[in-house]
Amino acid sequence: MFWTLDIDSTLVSDFRQPMSEVGGRVDAMTLRPLDAPAPTAPGFAERYRVIQSRDRRFDGQFVTAVRSTGIYCRPSCPARTPKEANVTFYATSAAAHEAGYRACKRCLPEAAPGSPLWDVRGDVAARAMRLIADGVVDREGVPGLARRLGYSPRHLTRVLTTELGAGPLALARAHRAHTARALLVGTDLSSADVAFSAGFSSIRQFTETIGEVFGMPPRELRARRSRASGTEASAGEIDLALPVRGPIDTTGLFGWMRAHAIPGVEVGDDRSFARVVRLPGGPGWFEVRLADDGRLRLRARLTALADLGTLLSRVRRLFDLDADPLAVDAELSRHPELATAVAAIPGVRVPGAIDAGEMLLRAMIGQQISVASARTMQGRLTAELGEPVTIGPEPLTLFPDAAAIADRGLEVLRGPGARMRAIVGAAEALADGSLSLGPGDDGVEQRERLLALRGVGPWTADYVRMRVLGDPDVLLPGDVAARAGAAALGLPSEPAAFTEWSARLSPWRSYAMAHYWYAAPVTQAWRRSGAETAAAAEVRRPERSAARRRPSAPDKPPRRAADTAAARPTAPESESLR
Repeated sequence: MFWTLDIDSTLVSDFRQPMSEVGGRVDAMTLRPLDAPAPTAPGFAERYRVIQSRDRRFDGQFVTAVRSTGIYCRPSCPARTPKEANVTFYATSAAAHEAGYRACKRCLPEAAPGSPLWDVRGDVAARAMRLIADGVVDREGVPGLARRLGYSPRHLTRVLTTELGAGPLALARAHRAHTARALLVGTDLSSADVAFSAGFSSIRQFTETIGEVFGMPPRELRARRSRASGTEASAGEIDLALPVRGPIDTTGLFGWMRAHAIPGVEVGDDRSFARVVRLPGGPGWFEVRLADDGRLRLRARLTALADLGTLLSRVRRLFDLDADPLAVDAELSRHPELATAVAAIPGVRVPGAIDAGEMLLRAMIGQQISVASARTMQGRLTAELGEPVTIGPEPLTLFPDAAAIADRGLEVLRGPGARMRAIVGAAEALADGSLSLGPGDDGVEQRERLLALRGVGPWTADYVRMRVLGDPDVLLPGDVAARAGAAALGLPSEPAAFTEWSARLSPWRSYAMAHYWYAAPVTQAWRRSGAETAAAAEVRRPERSAARRRPSAPDKPPRRAADTAAARPTAPESESLR
């Protein structure tokens, strides 16, 4: 991870550059002769300028360890800037833990948003970090993580230690500590509930870890929270603030979720989105909302408290909360053709996926029909084959699992027979394990597996890669809505020319796709509606009631050409906003 200086000497993050670190570490002594008067390690000078300026944009992207105090901090820590000779930079807090440092009590680096690096990078270290955040080590151990990545446990540990300065167990431990800290300062859960919600196997392990990482027992850490840090939650609920690296386009996010909400599964309006989800320990319900103070908050009800860490990770991926919007916007704004669009919608996000298999099936169901028709079919499928649950404040239904669709999908689905058989075939592959999808996949291999399926073409494969892996550099030249948006921005809209022009936007073409979609006439109506509602809410905020507004009807997008169901298509696909 490097930083470069632009013309006006403003630091911007550049994740296209490879990290040049030793064991996830960069310090003043790395690659420096003992008699050298100044640090020469690549990246050190840039990072040191970041901590001198206390730039919040870099919180979560690295930590600063100070040898003279034995603590590590986030880049924006308000404490006095340490001497260069005493500073070591680590890629992860786990690496700092392993080196014997504890978290700063003043800036609490564990409260920073996650690093965007793990979505930008596609190597084994980044894939491992995505799976660790999803709780794979807690559920399956290091052997399970290594098996998913195609390595032996020993080799994987060696790779992660070399790349990130800590092995998988230490990285998982740091992730549990992060979750536990959020619960201690943001909820009134008992210490026992916090321990098991964060994934610890015992209260003793939880107490020892908190003490080692934060230098204080859990009770003292909780006592240091601000009076306004928590929010009243109903019995059995967890209510937490979600750290975000701003700016963030909440109008686009909530509008997107609302426009694609499956009846009976998901509920959305201009300021919130809620749904039920299948988690390892049983069904769960969550709601993400824009609070009156401008922060995003998560409200959740879980069958098993141990699923909280997994849910937090999936929600952050769904809302793309670990993105680095200033870096993305700065790069896209360099092109005059996009500068106005980026200025109009700063902090655009690319929605992820809460469940990889569900994402694939939803994309396939939506082929060749409108968004409204797709929602109707998905709702019918859910009503017939889904599992009703009452874990949330209102009864909802879990989207059917792959086995149920494989067994009875042909009875419920409507449309061309070949396309229905293709959907059921994909469900069968997911159900019997011959097709495995998840955030830890290698992007190239995942695409090849999907293209081998009947009825899946380049659009579907690339769209799933964008949504499931969070790949920031996906372009969908067959998407009619995106090309219509490009035309509205004065850009080439013919597929070949569209692809050629957009090549200059790498590695942020997924975010360019979001701008293309939002510039399309089909999305303009709900974006304007959401922006007007948000502006009205700002005016009414002092007297705003607790009642939630009901969602408005989504606009019906144009019909699209898509994959043929019987074979991979030779013509460009177009399943816009699916």
